[in-house]
Amino acid sequence: MKTLLVLCVLSTLVVFCVSATAEQKSKNCNDVRVAYSSKGFNVNDVPNKGVNGASLKVCPQGFSCCTVEMEEKLSQQSHYDIKAPVSRLSTNLVSTFRQRHQHFDQFFRELLKNAEESLHNMFVRTYGMMYVQNAELFKNFFQSLTRYYVSGSSAVNLDSMLSDFWADLLERMFRLVNVQYEFSDAYMECVSRHTEQLQPFGDVPRKLRIQLTRAFVAARTFVRGLNLMPQVINKVSTVNASPSCVQAAMKMLYCPYCSGQVALKPCQNYCLNVMRGCLANQADLDTEWNNFLDAMLGLAERLEGPFNFESVMDPIDVKLSDAIMNMQENSMQVSQKVFHGCGQPKLSRAKRSAKETVFTGRFRPYSPDARPTTAAGTSLDRLTSDVKKKLKHVKKFWSTLPDTHCVGESIAPGDDCWNGTAKSRYEAVVIGNGLANQVSNPDVDVDITKPDIVIRSQIAVLKEMTSWLKAAYNGNDISIENDEEASGGEESGSGCDSPSCDTDRDIYFSTPPNPVDPRVNLVQGDKSDGVTLQGSMALALCGLALLAAHLR
Repeated sequence: MKTLLVLCVLSTLVVFCVSATAEQKSKNCNDVRVAYSSKGFNVNDVPNKGVNGASLKVCPQGFSCCTVEMEEKLSQQSHYDIKAPVSRLSTNLVSTFRQRHQHFDQFFRELLKNAEESLHNMFVRTYGMMYVQNAELFKNFFQSLTRYYVSGSSAVNLDSMLSDFWADLLERMFRLVNVQYEFSDAYMECVSRHTEQLQPFGDVPRKLRIQLTRAFVAARTFVRGLNLMPQVINKVSTVNASPSCVQAAMKMLYCPYCSGQVALKPCQNYCLNVMRGCLANQADLDTEWNNFLDAMLGLAERLEGPFNFESVMDPIDVKLSDAIMNMQENSMQVSQKVFHGCGQPKLSRAKRSAKETVFTGRFRPYSPDARPTTAAGTSLDRLTSDVKKKLKHVKKFWSTLPDTHCVGESIAPGDDCWNGTAKSRYEAVVIGNGLANQVSNPDVDVDITKPDIVIRSQIAVLKEMTSWLKAAYNGNDISIENDEEASGGEESGSGCDSPSCDTDRDIYFSTPPNPVDPRVNLVQGDKSDGVTLQGSMALALCGLALLAAHLR
């Protein structure tokens, strides 16, 4: 009996001691003081023991380790806490695409520079002084291409520039191959006006115009798209959280402090509802963002294929040489058409050497397999392969931001989590992304009638850029600047825009119904006679020069 009595007394004492310890702990705010001060706040803001929380505005009232002053400071911390992950992810994204933009832009610029240097070196070796005396024409050609790449059609009308280039080249070559004649400015204007009808360079100008237009529009539009991404990300990521969002975030993150449960994390679904309410406007950017990325990926495919800037610019010296050789080998036919249409010119009184009339040399065929790596030691294929991976990775970036917040150590698994009022299961349904869905958000008060102006403006910017990208995919430039220049480009190549052209001599330059392939065969002539096609042409030109000298 004594033993039973002793056990009862001991049991009562144990229960009393445990109860007393629990009560003492519940009134102790030491853990809160440590956690609060770790955020950089003054530990003296936290009461040593729980106080009456009737004055609290956000967290549950009753026993609390929080004061109104602490609520205000923790609200400021909450604003930072929900903004920091967005800023971190956005900063990484900005850095990634800023680098890609620099890589592509540098690559395209160096390709242009390398192409110009390659042409200069090869033409000096091939044509000698004949080229050197006319090098300015080709220098201006590349300068215009560079200006078009940088500024688009607001700086250069590509069609008109190319037409002027071929007309100027024809004029210079026509004088060279007909050095025995004198030509007035009016006569050469007649020649230039009908460059397209004469087709002195074969089909090279037409093909090169198509290739250059597609490649340049695709390249500069793609680079423009890469440049736009960091701008959009920076502007969207700086959008401030609303007061109701900050309040909801404070309740989710720090109200457990007030009940002394500093280690208690929010339930995942609770976290999702809060963050989807806070980032509702950003989520609305997702549709146009994804459309923009799809258009960028489509244009990247074009850059790898038919609109490959590198495959157009690398062999451009060979293409221009083909055009020159075509003109040289057909100079007699071209001259006869001109003489028939513009009139017979007068013989020149000045004596010239027959060497001045002869172009010599020919390039070896261009081999794509021998393509060098150019800018930054890379190639366009490698650049596009890399950027396509990055573009695919950031699809649905804005709509998945809430999910990136509500994972890992930020939340508590199962039902042992903070549901906004206590440590218990979160019962509410998870709402969808976007502003319209927030009408039923149980945790964040969102005014769905007032979309964020900054984000709406960026949606419009992305939509416009997407339309340019889609146009570039089809080889068209529909930028505003191009629209302003379009009327001038429709008739480019005619060589005459003034009404007076209609009153000039009525000239008809007949063209063959089946034009030959513009590519000049690089096969030597019959070796038995020891004379190549080029040699034959040179002899013919020398004969003309000697005839002219004899007549003088």
